[in-house]
Amino acid sequence: MKYSGFKVLWEGLSGNKGWKPLWRKPAPKKSYDIIIVGGGGHGLATAYYLSNKFNITNIAVVEKGWLGSGNVGRNTTIIRSNYLLPQNQPFYEFSLKLWENLEQELNYNSMVSQRGVLNIFHSDSQRDAFVRRGNAMLMSGADASLLEVDALKKLVPFLDFQNSRFPIKGALWQPRGGTVRHDAVAWGYAKEADSRGVDIIENCEVTNFLVKNGRCYGVETAKGIIKSKKVGVCVAGSSSEVMGKIGINLPIESHVLQAFVSEGLKPLIPGVITFGAGHFYVSQSNKGGLVFGGDIDGYNSYAQRGNLPVIEDVCEGGVALMPMIGRARLLRAWGGIMDMSMDGSPFIDKTDIKGLFFNGGWCYGGFKATPASGYCYAHLLATGRPHITAESFLLKRFEKGLIIDEKGQGNQPNLH
Repeated sequence: MKYSGFKVLWEGLSGNKGWKPLWRKPAPKKSYDIIIVGGGGHGLATAYYLSNKFNITNIAVVEKGWLGSGNVGRNTTIIRSNYLLPQNQPFYEFSLKLWENLEQELNYNSMVSQRGVLNIFHSDSQRDAFVRRGNAMLMSGADASLLEVDALKKLVPFLDFQNSRFPIKGALWQPRGGTVRHDAVAWGYAKEADSRGVDIIENCEVTNFLVKNGRCYGVETAKGIIKSKKVGVCVAGSSSEVMGKIGINLPIESHVLQAFVSEGLKPLIPGVITFGAGHFYVSQSNKGGLVFGGDIDGYNSYAQRGNLPVIEDVCEGGVALMPMIGRARLLRAWGGIMDMSMDGSPFIDKTDIKGLFFNGGWCYGGFKATPASGYCYAHLLATGRPHITAESFLLKRFEKGLIIDEKGQGNQPNLH
C-alpha cells in the first residue's frame, strides 16, 4: 500500500474504510533462501535491503514475540554520527545518510527530525577531546561545529550555565543529528519488506538450529522446522541466549538500559542535549514529552525493566544540567536489553559454522545504526563479503588485538 496526500484525503471522505494492514500474517513455508532471526529494527532493515538492493525476496523474518517488541520500540530515538575512531565514524555517517532519505524510500512517516545534537562540555580537557572528535567527524565527511558559551546561551538559554560544580564551557554540535520515531522505523521497514514478498512471521521463537557437517541449514521454531541456505541472527540483548543454542559463546553481556518520558510539554528542547559531566541525554517527542535516559543498570539481566537507583542517577544528571526539568512529572519508564560487547563496538560477521551469520554487540548505539546495520548485514548475507564501512566489525578481532574501544574503558562491557 502506498501513502500519499491524495490517499489520506480520499480515505477521509470515504469513511477510512480502505486502509489495510501494513504487513501480512503468513504461515511459514518449508524453506527459504535466507532466514533472519529477530523481527526488530536491524532484522527488518536487513530483510528490506536484501529484497530492495540485492533482489533476494525468498526471505523469512522470524520473531519470538510481536514485531518491534524489543529494543527498537524501547530506545530514546536519537540518531547521530559523532564518533571518533576511524573504524566507527564512516559506518555511522553512512547510517545517518540513509536516515536522511528513509521516509521517501519507505513511503512511510518515520518522523525523521534533524534538529541537531549538542554534546555539552564542562572543562578544558573535555573541550580538547571534543575538538579532536569534531575534527575526526569532519575528516569523514560528517558535519560538526564547536559552540562557545555565548552561542550556546542563544540556542539553549535554560541550561544551568552558572553551576559551580559543572560549569558549561561550550558544546560540540552536529546539526544533522536528531531523532526518529522508533517504532515507526520498524513498521516502515516491515511494510516495504512485506510488499516485496518477505514473510514476517511473528510469535515464532527459534528453539534450535539445524546443523549438519558444519553447515547450518535451517532452524527449529515454535511453528515447526524451517530450512534455508543461510541464517542471519540479530536479536540484540538475547544474542548470547540464542547463539548459545548452537554452542557459540559470544564476547557479549546483557544489561538493561532504561528510558523515560515526561508528561507532555509545550515545545522546549530544540534538538538533543547531552550532559558532559554525567550520563544524561534528552530530547522532546512530537507529543511533547521529554524523552531522556542515562547509564545502563550495571548488573546482567534479561528483564525489560530496571531499578530505582539508576532512575535517581539519571534524574540527578538532568536537574544538574537543566534545573527546570525537576518541575516536570515523569510519565513512564521502560527498559531494553542491551548486547554489551567487550570493547563497546558491534559485530557484523560470519561464524565458524557455514551458512550462519551474526549481527550484534551494539551496546546502546543500536538504534542510530539501524539502516547501516541492515544494509551492511544484507551485503554480507548476499555477497559473503563485509561492506566497506563494516570491515572492522569482526567476531575474532579480540584474538588479533584489533579492539574498537570508542569510550576508552577497556574490556568491561558494563562501562561502554
